[in-house]
This record gives sequence, C-alpha cells and structure tokens, in this order.
Amino acid sequence: MPVGETTAPEGGAFTDPETGVGVRRLTGVRAHSHHLYFTNSGLWDKGRRLVIGSHRGNACNFYSVELAGGAITQLTDFAPDADVSGLSGFVNPVLEELCFVAGGEVRAVHLRTLQQRALFRTPDGYVSGNLSCTADGKTLCHVVREDLSDRIRMDLAHGYVGFADYAAARPHCWIAGIPAHGGDARVLHEDECWIGHVNTSPTRPDLLTFCHEGPWETVDQRIWAMDLRRGDLWPLRRQKPAEAIGHEYWFADGRRVGYHGRNAKGVHVFGFTDAEGADGREWRFPHGSGHFHSMDEDLIVGDGSRERPHLLLWRRAGRRYDGPRKLLTHRGSFHVQCLHVHPRMFAGPDRRRRVVYTADPRGYGNVHLVDVPDFESLPEADA
Repeated sequence: MPVGETTAPEGGAFTDPETGVGVRRLTGVRAHSHHLYFTNSGLWDKGRRLVIGSHRGNACNFYSVELAGGAITQLTDFAPDADVSGLSGFVNPVLEELCFVAGGEVRAVHLRTLQQRALFRTPDGYVSGNLSCTADGKTLCHVVREDLSDRIRMDLAHGYVGFADYAAARPHCWIAGIPAHGGDARVLHEDECWIGHVNTSPTRPDLLTFCHEGPWETVDQRIWAMDLRRGDLWPLRRQKPAEAIGHEYWFADGRRVGYHGRNAKGVHVFGFTDAEGADGREWRFPHGSGHFHSMDEDLIVGDGSRERPHLLLWRRAGRRYDGPRKLLTHRGSFHVQCLHVHPRMFAGPDRRRRVVYTADPRGYGNVHLVDVPDFESLPEADA
C-alpha cells in the first residue's frame, strides 16, 4: 500500500479464556507488527491514533492506527533493503511529527501531510542509538555510538549478540541535541562508555534520563539524569554491587522515574525516584517481569516472561502492593527485539486506563489493545 493510503481494520477482537478480559488485535497481516519501544508513547491526534511499525511487504515502515475504528494509514515507504529502526519512532508532542532513525539519519515525517525531512546524519565511524524529544517539541535527543563492528560481532535486535562485549569495550558515545525545526546539532553529553536509553521527561523540557548500558549487574551506575539547561548530571537510584536495575521510564507527571530489577540478594524489586534524586521508594516483589510500565505508582503492568507469558497487574495498597493479578495470557515469544511484549499503560480519551502490547501467539507479531478492568475482578497469578 502506498504512503497515505488507508485500509480497513485488519485485526479483530477476542476474549482471554482464563480472565474473560476483552482484547482488540489492531493488526493482522502475515508480517511482524509492533508498537514503538515502551518508553515512547506513539499516540497522536489527542490520543485517537497510534503509530506502529510493521514489516509488511518485506520492508519496515511506520503506520498510523485509528484506535476507535481500526483503520490503518501508511506513513512511510522504505524499500526492503532500507535500514529502518521500527522501534525508534518518537512522536513530537508539539509539531505532530514522527521522528525516527533510518539509514543512519534522524528523519521526521509530518503525520498529516506525510512530508519527510532529514534532520541529522550520523557521522562516519558511528551508529545510531535511540531517540527522544523534549516536552516543548524543540529538541530531539539522540544517542550516537562508536561503531566497533570491525572487531565485535553485534546483532542487538536479534538475541543481544555482542551486548556484553560492546559494553566492556567502553565505546565513545554522545547524546546529540538536534533542533526539531532544523539546524546544527550540539553535543549534550559524551563519555567513553556505552550510553543508551535516552528518555525525555513528558512534561519538563529541561530534563532527560539516560543509562550506562550493558549487563545490568555489571554497570557502574545504570540510571542518570541530566538538566539540559545547565548540563548537570546526577545518578538516580544509586546502584550497589551485584544489583541489577534497569528499564527506567517516566511516570506521566514527568517528575518521577520508575524502574525494576533485582537487589544484591537476587530479590525482584520495583521502585521509583524523583527526577532530582531527592525522594525514592522501593518494594520487594514476589517475582519479576521482563518489563514494567505505569502512569504512576498506583497501578503497574508487567509482561511476565517466556515461562510466565501473562500480562500482570500490581496495585498499590498503602505501604505494599497487592497482586499480581492476571490481566491476560499474551503468549509472546520474546524471540527478537520487535517481538518483546513491551506493555505500555496510558489513559484513553475517556480517562480509562488501557494497555498496548505486542505478542505473536499466532506466529506473527501483532499489536494488541486492552482496557484495564477492575483489579478485584481479575484472577490471582500463580506464585
């Protein structure tokens, strides 16, 4: 289908046989489709549409799904051999553009006119990392990593091949600040260390977080915060030896950052910290999950694991958490990066909480949407 063409809904609806929860499958072709990385919203048009990536036609491109009716519009038209990062997309909160990485360039496509423009080219000897946009829509924050593929075999999207070796090599990395309206990029921060997961606050244009990437239990300090006005850096949730902390994400208030992992005793934990590092809380959980996401500390969704392929919910009850309760069985394989379930919680136009996730129970990755029912109505998950 060419750029701008809109097709009829192709997914369908079903009911989870164990929990009775209704699920909508937003995509249904025989090719992998997925939502954006779980730290990137993908919503636009006042929450009525969702940007996704899809590999239909043997090429990776971006599409927009109208959530109420399910119609799908193609946004880009890259060839099968184009190097497009389908998880990299980030919706500019002001300009109604999708920013993404393709062929070593940071590009933007207007979500209504579908006009594209190039904003930044990765210099020779470097490769592109992830991408984020400040809350005022003015600056794209983009990780640029030293290319060490001549001495390290790497295939991060398909099994994390080379993950530990690349981290141990301490590559030169930097965060580029790219003007969203065009212009020269500036270096926001650089280090002889693998920098990853740059995430901008959804409400404060002066704040972002990034991480020191690598095996969680071996990095010196995973989560860092940065003030873009002053250039100051500071660690968030100071890490102790043998701890494994990661998958940090912003709460909807743009002031607090959630995370999960394991403490030095190997016990699963979930916690959050104020972006200034002044206030933090952490809880022990009975078991972990591949990823966690939430809008705040009150209700958390996790995607379980290969062995426990469920969407799980935890609800805060004073000083503890109730749960997990089983929202549904996703049967996701987690086989490659675009098939990670990556649940993301958000509020719909009616303020009701919903979860978007990717799973491949029918062999191909598809994007799914579920309304979160009353917590007490869900069955308890096995311990």
